Amino acid sequence: MRSMRATSAGLLAVTLVFLLAGRGAAKPHWEKVTLGNGLQVIVIENRSVPLVTVEIAVKNGAFTETPEFNGLSHLYEHMFFKSNEKSRVEGYHDRASEFGMLSNATTREEVVNYYTTTVKTGTREAMIFMRDAIRYPLFEEREFSQEIQVVLDELAQHRSNPFYYLINAIDSRLWYKYPSRKNPGGSPETVARATPEMMRMIQRRYYVPNNAALVVSGDVAAAEIFRMAEELFGDWPRGEDPFAREPIPRHPPLAGDAAVIVNQPVNAATIQMGLHGPSTDLDGPATYAADVFSFILRQPNSRFSRALVDTGLTTGTGLNYYTQRNVGPISVMAQTTPEKLKEALREINRQIGLFTRADYFTDEELESAKTLLDVNEIYDREKPSEYAHTVSFWWASSGLDYYEGYIANLRKVTRADIRRYIETYITNKPRVVAVLISEADQQRIGLTEADLLVREKEAAPASGVRKPPVKKPKRDPR
Repeated sequence: MRSMRATSAGLLAVTLVFLLAGRGAAKPHWEKVTLGNGLQVIVIENRSVPLVTVEIAVKNGAFTETPEFNGLSHLYEHMFFKSNEKSRVEGYHDRASEFGMLSNATTREEVVNYYTTTVKTGTREAMIFMRDAIRYPLFEEREFSQEIQVVLDELAQHRSNPFYYLINAIDSRLWYKYPSRKNPGGSPETVARATPEMMRMIQRRYYVPNNAALVVSGDVAAAEIFRMAEELFGDWPRGEDPFAREPIPRHPPLAGDAAVIVNQPVNAATIQMGLHGPSTDLDGPATYAADVFSFILRQPNSRFSRALVDTGLTTGTGLNYYTQRNVGPISVMAQTTPEKLKEALREINRQIGLFTRADYFTDEELESAKTLLDVNEIYDREKPSEYAHTVSFWWASSGLDYYEGYIANLRKVTRADIRRYIETYITNKPRVVAVLISEADQQRIGLTEADLLVREKEAAPASGVRKPPVKKPKRDPR
């Protein structure tokens, strides 16, 4: 998903690089069953510490939302741990406190996940707690009104950050036909008008066992969890397939380039380019190539970084692909000073024009990227509570078969695969280019949207740009 963290762990990372060089790491380990009602139960056994995370993931989120419902998946998330039919029993919450349950939730584009972490002896209570929350919500008026205000406050906080306006400017143009389906936070106007009945509509449509997964990770035995899952969740009535009745529309391609200058009171200038990348269900091979290529470019010794950061043109830069089932975005980001902005834009475009050259990255960089991505996957499995969230994400956005073969498929990526990915999704493809800059700096340097739309072909470095120094590649997992 590749907003996934890049980690550094010193000697351990270097050791793993050599241990894993030339071969893939062990496949992700889990056991799974599907109950008769369609609920998928996934168990990740890890007895390193006597803790257990019980998580429920639902295929809901921004991708299911028309403008009239944008933000209501997020609001539903806030209501999940509020009063339910069972929690009215005296001492109900005392049991959760007794086992030290820590609960939270996240709304993303293609999944909403709810989880609680507890001591091993609290596993059954945690499963009951999660069952009651998902099956028997009350949406009481007082709590509902309070959570509407909490969500509105969250959205207001986002709008206090200048980068919100940059991201919104990109997304509203990149997903021009269905912007609400890529906006997990939601619209304040929609949230403010929400009603309990709208929550019930979401519950009836998406909160059904055949659209959900129960993930249990930690100091557990799979057979015992499967037995408890059948006992506690087996009578949850199966629902209608929500996507048979309401198919999710595909985001149409961009018709051409778009540019926008976002004025906010900032001192630096930030450049962001957005493009439509591959979807996991339509072009899986390109998603693996995207991850490898993005990782190569993000390394401090990459040709891309040396041309932009080492020369002093930018203070930071990178390329990222975010895995999604319904069009994953590709982002090119850089930060610079207003004075260097136009030169930085030219050099970024020049570098993009060089992406398909055979010498743009070395064989060592290619193999190192595969190995370090492998290492990062191993790190992600170290903490069972975090790993449960990772599995939930992949379950929704690609399917577990995709994730199970992820490292093996990364290892198969060739130069030809990367070239195909670049030519299919990046080179001369329509894109959105945005710049975050203060109004005073924009006027001072004479920046116009036309400046953002210029594409540079393979050419000499932009005027005044030093040739980047040549460095020997290093293995660096950052």
